[in-house]
Amino acid sequence: MRATVMYKAHDVRIENVPDAVLQNPTDAVIRVARACICGSDLWPYNDGPNVSGQQMGHEAIGVVEEVGRDVHNVKPGQVVVMPFAYSDGTCTFCGDGLQTSCLHGGFFGQGFEAGGAQAEALRIPQADGTLYPLPVGEDDGLMPSLLTLADVMGTGHHAAVAARVAPGHSVAVIGDGAVGLCGVIAAKRLGAEQIVIMGRHQSRIDLAMEFGATGVVSERGDEGVERVRGLTGGFGVHAVLECVGTAQAIETAMGIVRPGGGIGRVGVPHYETIPDAQPMFYQNVSVAGGPAPVRAYIDELLPDIMEGRIEPGRVFDRTVDLAGVPEGYRAMNERQALKVMVRP
Repeated sequence: MRATVMYKAHDVRIENVPDAVLQNPTDAVIRVARACICGSDLWPYNDGPNVSGQQMGHEAIGVVEEVGRDVHNVKPGQVVVMPFAYSDGTCTFCGDGLQTSCLHGGFFGQGFEAGGAQAEALRIPQADGTLYPLPVGEDDGLMPSLLTLADVMGTGHHAAVAARVAPGHSVAVIGDGAVGLCGVIAAKRLGAEQIVIMGRHQSRIDLAMEFGATGVVSERGDEGVERVRGLTGGFGVHAVLECVGTAQAIETAMGIVRPGGGIGRVGVPHYETIPDAQPMFYQNVSVAGGPAPVRAYIDELLPDIMEGRIEPGRVFDRTVDLAGVPEGYRAMNERQALKVMVRP
């Protein structure tokens, strides 16, 4: 079968790899119907993969082709969404709704046990706890929005939950990528009254405004902090959704959050420490977040997608076949595309 393989920075290829097959009785094999390229895939694209020959991709909707003898919750022929982390659904952390800390889990597309979803097919470990059956056919018009349940919509929602967004709150979203835009949806959905998107790309800002943002701050650093504080009467926002992961982003978050506020960080951190520990302490600021347990959020978010109340699939602005994936990486890396969908 064909799959996306990364050998070094900027070296993404589509190659023949061994077919996806059952290895354990808790496995399933899916035929990938939709996948996509994630903003987090651009870190190894620029810095180099975890291992040479890393199979890429961690978001997918697929059709179940085969299941192991211990799989009971999904069956061949079902359309399923595949969260970016696999989980058994039965351990203590899964019971707490924290599937990304599953005792028997892991992550797709990282170059380790599980393969990547930018492929024709994929083996799914712990299929019962991982895969979520969808009440649609594989060509349903809602496919783009349903695909976001594998990562970006659930991750944006996790940022809002971690930051404790509540009705009437003021919120700042740092980052105008797909996760940040889904964070705008999440903040609006949870009742935020003021939502400031911090970004510089006009097409993305326009989409953020359609999703519910009420203001835009394009400045960075101290100037950006001053602008946000100026929009909030000098107090800062109740909640910050940090959707980038850079040192500047977390510094900005600390600068714009109000006393007693919360920061939800879901950008993979490329910094060692969180700045301003003393102000954080004395102002009772909470910092939370991490890899989003998106499997836990599907029950809550799916009805809003099915009934058209939210349309996170609008973050996809380009579609490619498998052969077009390397070009999709280049386009996203050069900010010529927001998020690329893959139809193998």
